[in-house]
Amino acid sequence: MKKEFYAYIQKLQEEITSAIEKSDGKAKFKEDVWERNEGGGGRTRVIENGNVFEKGGVNISAVHGALPQSMQNYFKVKDCDFFACGISLVLHPTSPLVPTVHANFRYFEMYDQNQNIVDQWFGGGLDLTPYYIFEEDATHFHQVCKKACDAHDQSFYPKYKNKCDEYFWNSHRDEARGIGGLFFDYCKATENKSMKDWYNFVTQVGNQFLEAYLPIVEKRKKLNYTKEQRNWQEIRRGRYVEFNLVHDKGTLFGLKTNGRIESILMSLPPHVQWKYDHKPKNADEEKLIKILQNPQDWV
Repeated sequence: MKKEFYAYIQKLQEEITSAIEKSDGKAKFKEDVWERNEGGGGRTRVIENGNVFEKGGVNISAVHGALPQSMQNYFKVKDCDFFACGISLVLHPTSPLVPTVHANFRYFEMYDQNQNIVDQWFGGGLDLTPYYIFEEDATHFHQVCKKACDAHDQSFYPKYKNKCDEYFWNSHRDEARGIGGLFFDYCKATENKSMKDWYNFVTQVGNQFLEAYLPIVEKRKKLNYTKEQRNWQEIRRGRYVEFNLVHDKGTLFGLKTNGRIESILMSLPPHVQWKYDHKPKNADEEKLIKILQNPQDWV
């Protein structure tokens, strides 16, 4: 399973970076291949200062070795080895009218002292963070998410949509990071679902990422925007940074397993503002805040 999924994320990285470069029309991804001292490594691809994308990254990694003590405590296990691989991406467009997007698809194995698998699971999801609400964009993104879920189990979309709303919640701000999407974790074999079934589900969601996001980019990337709208975008990016550094489990896992700092913090946007007690200045900005405070059903 780990070989099959790692081969899949290598292919997916290639497909996504090629499509993003085509949409941008100017910038190209810079590739950085790295190794982890404790075992494994990855391939980081970063795009910067393009026509459309101010900064973005599409990273894959496969790391292994002894499970650090902090993670043993987290998983409530002792003296385990692990293997983890995944693809993680974040894209920050320059225009405040084009939303930021995040996606992550991962696989994890845990071994006993004889290297027998004692646990394994899939996790991942995708979510959208707009700075101005275009309801048709939100509906499109969620419709694609629902379509991918319904192909496997009609209970998946409402369940994983709700988990996404719960997970990407800035509790210290009492608001969502964005308008959600899907979030699933600890997808393990059961009487009704084999690991191959979960593999098929996760890869279908991954395969439909571009269908969910790129039509929105193409629709909005040439719209004119004002300095004031750009200012609002940078202030809202601050909330994105807060979530990633305070709450995000992937960031914390990377830091606690001696992950590669440049890859872990690739998700942070290049230009951000924190203004003291900033309030929305117009109806469009107020609309965004109201939606973030009360997550909606988009399909």
